Amino acid sequence: MNETTIKVEGMSCGGCVKNVTGVLKALPGVEDVRVSLEGASATVRHDPAKVSIDALRAAVEGAGFDSPA
Repeated sequence: MNETTIKVEGMSCGGCVKNVTGVLKALPGVEDVRVSLEGASATVRHDPAKVSIDALRAAVEGAGFDSPA
């Protein structure tokens, strides 16, 4: 398992945190997700053979938030 932290821009409340957490946890290979509103980031424990960092960013962007590299 790898632990990757990605930037998440555009979150403004606890509902945003819950939304980002949900879309990331739904991905195959994701074991744990910790989203920080204050830090504008998500730390994801995942299996790199099942889910790529690009896929994590795409899920965040699909939920309506920005995830710059």
